[in-house]
Amino acid sequence: MLPVQCKMARVALGLGVRELAALAKVAPATVSRFEAGEELKERTVDDIRIALEQAGVIFVPENGEGAGVRMKKK
Repeated sequence: MLPVQCKMARVALGLGVRELAALAKVAPATVSRFEAGEELKERTVDDIRIALEQAGVIFVPENGEGAGVRMKKK
């Protein structure tokens, strides 16, 4: 997951930084630092990614057009 994908997913879900942090069990500053491009431990990024996926996001890998996100079917 790229930092921009994190922000796109969070916004698509209507989550604030604090809400995502609570779901991922990390500090809000950690989410903000990641979205700003700061490198985090792989485990921490995984925790954030898993929280977003459980909330309903699918991460689209780089495919020549850039990485992205989409919502899961309900």
